[in-house]
Amino acid sequence: MEYEIITDSCCDLPLEIIEEYQIEVFNFIISIESEELVDDVGVSFDKVHFFKRLKEGATASTSQINVHTYIEKFKQYVEKNKPVLYLAFSSGLSGSYNNALQAVEILKEEYKEVQITIVDTKAASLGQGLLVYEAAKRKREGMSLNELVEWIEEHKNSVHSWVTVDDIKHLQRGGRISATAATVGSILSIKPIIVMTSEGKLVPYSKVRGRKKSLHFLVDQTLAGIIKPENQTIFIGHVGVFEDAEYVKKLLESKEVFKQIIITSYGPTIASHTGFGSLALFSFGNEK
Repeated sequence: MEYEIITDSCCDLPLEIIEEYQIEVFNFIISIESEELVDDVGVSFDKVHFFKRLKEGATASTSQINVHTYIEKFKQYVEKNKPVLYLAFSSGLSGSYNNALQAVEILKEEYKEVQITIVDTKAASLGQGLLVYEAAKRKREGMSLNELVEWIEEHKNSVHSWVTVDDIKHLQRGGRISATAATVGSILSIKPIIVMTSEGKLVPYSKVRGRKKSLHFLVDQTLAGIIKPENQTIFIGHVGVFEDAEYVKKLLESKEVFKQIIITSYGPTIASHTGFGSLALFSFGNEK
């Protein structure tokens, strides 16, 4: 039976992949300097301008997807009697997943049959995107909805996300570290390394002195845990630093053979929290 894959804009997939696989997307809302913007995965959103504002010191906040928004979109598929698989942004980082569950319960009170399966990816940005991309490919190859849900549940805890943040002052402006820690970090050129846990939360993993060292650290950690790289699509995500992403790609290719390496920028929702200059590597590896 034909079914629909839906995700949200925190997946950060390039628009061409979203369009090629006809993936439906829920949009997060960003507030920056009293302005509200819709993260529409690049359909109309000017990421370059947004990243420039972040670089210049602007702070942005994000809003979770509300229950009403979920109900309105899900209802379209319920009324067509078309099953839906929603791959949601990590419940460890947002209340959106729980809002989606609530929306389904409300719809069940109104409709006799509600065929909506919601999976907490426990991932963010292109970690989530990697799961969505692999799911879309498998759907195209003919995998059934039940088989695909089983595959995702089996593999989601093997998604590795290695992240570095370049602008430590951005973490201070967003209230994530103290002013003292930010000042000391800037003086010493400290680059935090962040990972995604199996609970779907982002936590500090290490600190590296210097940008180049932080990029090499991401590559080394990714290669240390990776499984069958020759079969893998690797995502490199970044906020306004394409040259650094290219450097990381060449570094990876000098050490291992991959099926494909895709460079793309974060979406504005994730970039709002990491700041300008952040870079991350996403792959499948050993279970976290």
